[in-house]
Amino acid sequence: MSSDHTCRSCGSAHLDSFLNLGVTPLADGLLREEHLEMQEPTYPLEVTFCKDCGLMQILETVSAEKLFCDDYPYYSSFSEYLLKHSRENVLDLIQRRGLNDSSFVVELASNDGYLLKNYIEQGVSVLGIDPAEGPAKAAEEIGVPTLNTFFTKELAVRLKAEGKSADVIHGNNVLAHVPDTNGFVEGIGLLLKDDGVAVMEVPYAKDLIDHIEFDTIYHEHLCYFTVTALDNLFRRHSLYLNDIKRLSIHGGSLRLYVEKYENVSDTVKELLALEKKEGLDRINYYRDFSLRVESFKNELLSLLTDLKAKGHSIAAYGAAAKGSTMINYVGIGTDLVDFVVDKNIHKQGRYMPGKHIPIYDPKKLMEDKPDYVLILPWNFADEILQQQQAFRDAGGKFIVPIPVPKIV
Repeated sequence: MSSDHTCRSCGSAHLDSFLNLGVTPLADGLLREEHLEMQEPTYPLEVTFCKDCGLMQILETVSAEKLFCDDYPYYSSFSEYLLKHSRENVLDLIQRRGLNDSSFVVELASNDGYLLKNYIEQGVSVLGIDPAEGPAKAAEEIGVPTLNTFFTKELAVRLKAEGKSADVIHGNNVLAHVPDTNGFVEGIGLLLKDDGVAVMEVPYAKDLIDHIEFDTIYHEHLCYFTVTALDNLFRRHSLYLNDIKRLSIHGGSLRLYVEKYENVSDTVKELLALEKKEGLDRINYYRDFSLRVESFKNELLSLLTDLKAKGHSIAAYGAAAKGSTMINYVGIGTDLVDFVVDKNIHKQGRYMPGKHIPIYDPKKLMEDKPDYVLILPWNFADEILQQQQAFRDAGGKFIVPIPVPKIV
């Protein structure tokens, strides 16, 4: 682990701290039973704001190998909503960009091939790049060619030397993960054709702050982006944020369209103006966030404690990384939540980091029939509620925690 007190984007030393979530385990560090008696590694989780370029970021950097290569449990294909979201994105790009069998598409952090397989179905050549061995192997098994490695500037140079240039580069929820932010963006510029486009998705820091989405903060997420910070970052590498779509996924995200020539849309200009007007480019916008997060903690803890005191049983749905931040910061252990369920078979049979809550198949909800179920990946609440209609019909209730805890 390293602690850097200069900005990951512009290198400035003018970083103001505005939120401290304590010392926490790695959010995706799910435990096996034989590891429960061992001491878990923990790391500080402090959030800062760069007064020079507007980037929200954490100070500590845990090695990428430790985060993404050691038995990484996240597989994108377990979310039907995410699969639909990705397919619609691909089909839109094929149509608008006129992609065909002579086109070449690259995805950075391609996971289990959930997105690229849609291009293959349409006859478009692809290459996935992902450092996590399990998901990369799963992608290969469904016919998605995948390099099991990290994307870096050096890899971009190598691929370029091999004659590879991309019409489209995808990077969904990866820009925040890379410790060398500038090298990563420079690599995109090298690999992209002159008339190509990088289509990336990032959680929107405005939504995170406005809706108290503090659980999006964990050690895998080094940065949290505003349009202002993104525009500054890309321009530094002669790339231009020409268009944006605001998305509801993951509690509020941005889909970025980045190109090598400047043709900035009114949408981008309007968002830049909105951020300036509301003060997202200044520290004062962020200062009261910690007070709002603490208030949320007290409210959720009080709700769960009261339900438990009245004799109700409580489980949780979704062993998500954000769920780890939630339970460890709020202080939700097995005294309040009996177990967690998750569709991902790679997570079942393990235990949540820090609090050691066991993880089971979702069918356990109908077997044990807890009175309440806390939805940890609240960003997929609609999908989960629909999946669990039988449980709800049998009298089970769900708690959606963000932005304020509510029972549904």
